[in-house]
Amino acid sequence: MFRRILRQLLYAAALILAVLVLNFLLIQLAPGDPAEVIAGEMGGASAEVMAAIRQQYGLDKPLLTQLGLYLGRALQGDLGMSYFYNRPVVDLILSRLGPTMLLVATALGFALVVGTRLGMLASRNPRGIASAVVTVLSLVGYSAPVFWTGLMLVILFGATIPLFPIAGMIDVVKQGGFLSRVLDIAHHLVLPALTLGLVYLAQYSRLTRASMLEVLGADYIRTARAKGVSERQVFGRHAFRNALLPVVTVAGMQFGAIISGAVLVETVFSWPGLGTLAFQSILARDYPTVLGILFFSTLIVIIANLLTDFVSRLLDPRLAGGR
Repeated sequence: MFRRILRQLLYAAALILAVLVLNFLLIQLAPGDPAEVIAGEMGGASAEVMAAIRQQYGLDKPLLTQLGLYLGRALQGDLGMSYFYNRPVVDLILSRLGPTMLLVATALGFALVVGTRLGMLASRNPRGIASAVVTVLSLVGYSAPVFWTGLMLVILFGATIPLFPIAGMIDVVKQGGFLSRVLDIAHHLVLPALTLGLVYLAQYSRLTRASMLEVLGADYIRTARAKGVSERQVFGRHAFRNALLPVVTVAGMQFGAIISGAVLVETVFSWPGLGTLAFQSILARDYPTVLGILFFSTLIVIIANLLTDFVSRLLDPRLAGGR
């Protein structure tokens, strides 16, 4: 067990290093000069000021030297200063990380809970009306782009039936204590989480249905039924636990896609998370912030994959002895 954990940590460290190097090189190949963007924010600058800006941020050094300095600082937890916000990148990202993780965790939890329940419902009678309805809704939810779903929800619940706020995370003019603030955040969270979760809900419902149908045809299920075990126990205790394993695996693998999907959702709903920060930083050519967001996203995905492996081994003890 110790050797397996150590091997996974070494793989994770190598992956992080590769991501740092690759992202840095790709960002350098992108068009645009950060010094010109900084000068533009100042209303223009002379050649001497431009040279001073490049020297201040290390933009005048050779590419490999910049890469070496960046990797050295990153290993010490220093991701540099933001060109646009003039703040340490780590502090800037940490201030936006909470809203993004709240959005992603809520959307993923909603998609997993509702999707698996719909998949179980559809698997009870594969040729019934409920199964057909779940299949159609899943196809529609999976086919619709995230930004289109968000815009439709904004029109429906923001203009036609104004039930939920369509922008921001809190109501700045609303007064109240801790509970009032929590309820206000939850109220603002509904539409972004629903938008992000609907796509993955469709996938998990289809995957759960297919997995349940496969498990329900296994020999041990027929044996349980022959022993007189109730259908509720067959579905909930015997079949669902084994059918859940591929759903958990896919959810862990898609965690990175969920974070990338949050960029579009946060932009549509002006949610103050990493997605909005990434969008603004790309427009401003704020390379240190973009690199920092990519680095943190990689860390989150690696942690999510490790947790997925742990949960998979809990669901299927046979994996505990695997290499």
